[in-house]
Amino acid sequence: MSENTSSRLWVVVGATGTGKSDFALDLAEALRADGNNAEIVNSDAMQLYRGMDIGTAKLPISERRGIPHHLFDVRDVTQEAAVAWYQPLARTAIEDIHARGGDAILVGGSGLYVSSVVFDFQFPPRDPVVRERLERELEEHGTAALFARLQEQDPLTAARIDQKNGRRVVRALEVLAQGSKTHGAALPNAPKLWRESTRIIGLHAERSELVERLDRRVERMWEQGMLAEVQMLQAQGLEQGVTASRAIGYAQALAQLTGEKSESDAVAETQALTRRYARRQVSWFKRYPAIEWASPMSDVRDILAG
Repeated sequence: MSENTSSRLWVVVGATGTGKSDFALDLAEALRADGNNAEIVNSDAMQLYRGMDIGTAKLPISERRGIPHHLFDVRDVTQEAAVAWYQPLARTAIEDIHARGGDAILVGGSGLYVSSVVFDFQFPPRDPVVRERLERELEEHGTAALFARLQEQDPLTAARIDQKNGRRVVRALEVLAQGSKTHGAALPNAPKLWRESTRIIGLHAERSELVERLDRRVERMWEQGMLAEVQMLQAQGLEQGVTASRAIGYAQALAQLTGEKSESDAVAETQALTRRYARRQVSWFKRYPAIEWASPMSDVRDILAG
């Protein structure tokens, strides 16, 4: 599909807890007030999952202000959500919005997912035989052993991914085993925009303010029924889900339900992991060329006028 040059792609990114969802809604409403039928596309990997609502701070349909939202609740918790699967779906959603004459607003904090859509991002091939072998090694020897191998073979990628994320470590080693450079967890050296008419808005909050906000947000997750949500998802096979079961907050709630962790420990660990994740998000998005940083309280009208 050829690019509709009259329609734009807006990208709203930033650390978790910076108010991206509300900002995107404000932006969409401002565009619609000008006659532009803007729509929103999700780029938060965990909000792809049906039923994962409280722990992902997913905006309820009743609070979406009547604005169409795409790629929310499109996976069961037993299904894997891979960025190579997500990219064509997101781009098709954006192209369809543009074909209807509106701007698309891509919103979320999953850096690799955002990058796969916004930039000319190519994925190395997959090899199920190599993947199966590496997954057996992961199960037998643990993530630390495979991460040590990745550090030796590709230190640049090893420095950029979470060493406790066995799935990402296995994928990086799978790519290396095929003689390719891993896309690893990095942008291309000179990223080229997929859509020329793209504006990237990064929401930024002071670190001390963000930490306080994130810690309180995790506490509210438990107050609002995180355990009940996870119990419901358990019945749907959450523990068999490769991606969903490892999500921050959900893994800790599962551990609490099985008696491996107390509630205070589950909450504290979720807070610590969320803070660490936010730091990685900020580092990732800082590498975006031409990103425009804004406060979550910024007036979207000022941004539209810019």
